[in-house]
Amino acid sequence: MDAQPESKPRLRQIELTLRSTERFDVPQSDGYSVYSALLALLQSADDEVSQRVHDSEIGSLHISGLTGPFGGGNRSHHKRVLPNEEYTLSLGITDPEDEAIFEALVSGLVLTDEPLELTHGQLRIDSFESENTTHKTLLTEANNLNDPTIEITFQTATCIEEAGSVTTMFPTRGAVFGSLLGKWNNTAPELELDVSRETLAESVIEKPDARSYDTHSVLVNRVDDPDGGTQPIFRQGFSGTCGYAFKNASDSVVNAVTVLALFAEYSGVGSAVARGCGAVSVEVTEQ
Repeated sequence: MDAQPESKPRLRQIELTLRSTERFDVPQSDGYSVYSALLALLQSADDEVSQRVHDSEIGSLHISGLTGPFGGGNRSHHKRVLPNEEYTLSLGITDPEDEAIFEALVSGLVLTDEPLELTHGQLRIDSFESENTTHKTLLTEANNLNDPTIEITFQTATCIEEAGSVTTMFPTRGAVFGSLLGKWNNTAPELELDVSRETLAESVIEKPDARSYDTHSVLVNRVDDPDGGTQPIFRQGFSGTCGYAFKNASDSVVNAVTVLALFAEYSGVGSAVARGCGAVSVEVTEQ
């Protein structure tokens, strides 16, 4: 884990608060709908950036989906947005060219005061806050922590593909930190971390909160079928809270796992993170 100077990439985290003046339904798993709405806004602001986000292999855009008070929806598998209630939406950007994505989002959401157009209604932006850091800064933060423990709350369905399209249904150390390791090394190859699954298995202990655990099947895409219609694509995953501690781990492994945890709020965990999956909150504490 050789921390060399870097100018790029920067990591950004954006938090929006939104409100609606009307009631309307959104899917129980609203990440795909929100992703489509944001992509439409990006396209109107900068079509090239929108296409890059859509085609990105490294999951450059991470979207949490909507958080807030919902009522019961009129449609099955739907919930209802309530008028004048506050909803939050978090986004993380890890693309090496993140500045263009950020500027397009600002242009589409803030400068032009465009609403977020969902299928059955719209949400207007109340506030837009952002913060940024670098991979190197996260490395320094992790290195400065003494005997850390990690707690990750998997806020939305977390879909980690272990073999082909088969996903794991529990936040095992190998699956969670293996996913984050791939995202880190793809976005910061000059700061590559080298930790094997075997080392993770030997050095990290899971401490799950069984009461918080749940499983999900969520819509992440629609593809054209031969009959001219569309075919929904679902992914399976889990949510809940899990702590991670270390056992006989070297300093380099502790630092690597800790920095991956800090990185998770920017990148999301697992697949389909642009479509609302894998949103997490992370708490790292010292003993």
